[in-house]
Amino acid sequence: MPDLLWDDVQDLFDPHLMGSLPDVCVPGTTVEDWQAVFDLVRARGWAWTYAEGGAAARLPRAAEVLARQEGAKTATLRVSPVPGVLAIFRLFSAGEVGFDVDPRELQGQRGVDVLCAFLRAIGRRLRKPVLLSPEGDHGNPVPGFDPAVGRVVLLADPRSGRQPT
Repeated sequence: MPDLLWDDVQDLFDPHLMGSLPDVCVPGTTVEDWQAVFDLVRARGWAWTYAEGGAAARLPRAAEVLARQEGAKTATLRVSPVPGVLAIFRLFSAGEVGFDVDPRELQGQRGVDVLCAFLRAIGRRLRKPVLLSPEGDHGNPVPGFDPAVGRVVLLADPRSGRQPT
């Protein structure tokens, strides 16, 4: 049984409603959590590239990336859990694992399933919630991985921001 059904959540994949790159975050993280994400990416065999300031580089340890000086070039980890789907992690702070997804890459039930599997994998590895919010609206997650139930659940109606009934 899928975590979410396309018919129930298709508005979440509307760039006009959610923005062109909805925000995904895992709040309350540590350097060790970032390292666990790096290790998960490698263990799952997901395609990835790491860059600093747009220049490709080897993927260092999370502690090394997050200890860089203020004003250092932006570090990004681009991960494709399946061909044609990209998550862009931006390594700004140890306190939050954050990344963007493109809803145009996640259309139909297959897209929902890919997103849910990706959020579940990260949430289970970190044992923390993984929250998807409209672009620029970090405080109002709509779906998210709930570690208490071990799956992705609808947290609010994307049209109104209200809790689902």
